[in-house]
Amino acid sequence: MAINEETVKHVAGLAKLEIDEESLKTFTNEIVQMVEMVEQLEELDTDGVEGSYHGHPQINVWRQDKAEKGTDREELFKNVETQKNGFVEVPDMFDKGGSDA
Repeated sequence: MAINEETVKHVAGLAKLEIDEESLKTFTNEIVQMVEMVEQLEELDTDGVEGSYHGHPQINVWRQDKAEKGTDREELFKNVETQKNGFVEVPDMFDKGGSDA
């Protein structure tokens, strides 16, 4: 497929982009170079070559989803200054519940 300025104008119009004449020439040349590079890559014989889908090997790091005993609640509350009804009590963030912060 030949890429020319008319093609770039058409695609820009579809994308609702405005391109001035100077940029049009630049974009056209860059797109032509990209298409030529892809065509050059298509000429390579890649039969038997495994695909490289990620630059870093991916390893499943998920653990088994099984219940485990957590930290004892009494142990957790040893360093809590104030508590109320089994919860950690903290100072109010807003004066009288207002939201004008």
